[in-house]
Amino acid sequence: MAAVVAIQDLRRPGDYVLQTLAVATCYYAAGRLGLLRRLVVEGAVFTPIWPPTGVAVACLLVFGLRCWPGITLGALLVVLSLTTLRPAVIGNLAGNTAAPVCAYLMLRKVGFRTDLSRLRDGLALVFLGALTGMLISATVGVGLLVLTDRLAAQGFWPVWLAWWVGDAMGVLLVTPLLLLLRAARWPPLWSRWKEAAGMTVVACALVPLASFSTVSLLFLVYPLLIWVALRFQLPGSILCALFASTMATVAATDGSGPFERLTDVEVMAKLQAFNGSMALTALLLSALITEQRNTRRSVEQACLDLAEVLEHLTAGDAPRGRPPRPPKATDSPPGRPGGQ
Repeated sequence: MAAVVAIQDLRRPGDYVLQTLAVATCYYAAGRLGLLRRLVVEGAVFTPIWPPTGVAVACLLVFGLRCWPGITLGALLVVLSLTTLRPAVIGNLAGNTAAPVCAYLMLRKVGFRTDLSRLRDGLALVFLGALTGMLISATVGVGLLVLTDRLAAQGFWPVWLAWWVGDAMGVLLVTPLLLLLRAARWPPLWSRWKEAAGMTVVACALVPLASFSTVSLLFLVYPLLIWVALRFQLPGSILCALFASTMATVAATDGSGPFERLTDVEVMAKLQAFNGSMALTALLLSALITEQRNTRRSVEQACLDLAEVLEHLTAGDAPRGRPPRPPKATDSPPGRPGGQ
């Protein structure tokens, strides 16, 4: 049975402390990784992909609601690595904690399964976990910038959109990857390693070419993504989408390739549209393919069971698991007519 999100109870304080520190460490490491590439919109610096939101949602789905202090601690460490502690920072910590917690509660309410084997799970992660949940962190963060006069009021909406999409991209790209790594079987199966190696070579050649070419070739990534989703479902498609989004982000922050000679707002819009479409295509297409394959297997198994039952009935035997009918008093022995 697929795992359904639930609250986990840690009874030993030592385990809880270690879990909190582990979550904080992962959040901080993801934050430092996300800060390597930044864009500027209306004088405000933001990251096109903010991995800590994906780490936070994944930790909540795996460990339960009690890991939220680790998220807050990790967010505090990220903020302190950039600036000093100020009253506005407390509001940012509250927003960065409340957003993944609300996303987790909404996913738990709809019975989200962490294996992402159903289309409804993919839709829930997109619309509840990413797009709806991350409204909180973006609104709180940009609102505090305006209230503290660090951002002009007319710049609220462009910066808010960039912040919201960056947080949502972290959920769409990082959360499925972490959930898959948790459920992965080790050692992995190598029965299709040749095809996987071939796809990897094609991706390593095609994605950088599309991302850094002065000719706009980003559309070439979509056939590759669809091919990977058809052959390897979510594990392959989410890795391909993450690689493509990372290469596009590097090109955008360097102002090269298809992002050359564009304004800051145009770079942000083009990059976020590409990253969002990559993540949505990978997540929803692979979830749909997986659900259809699981449905087909269930139908095939039901047909096999029905054929086995009909075979027993045709042979005059009782179906498996059912005792034979005891003979009645009026039944005749073989070879003699009844009553004689």
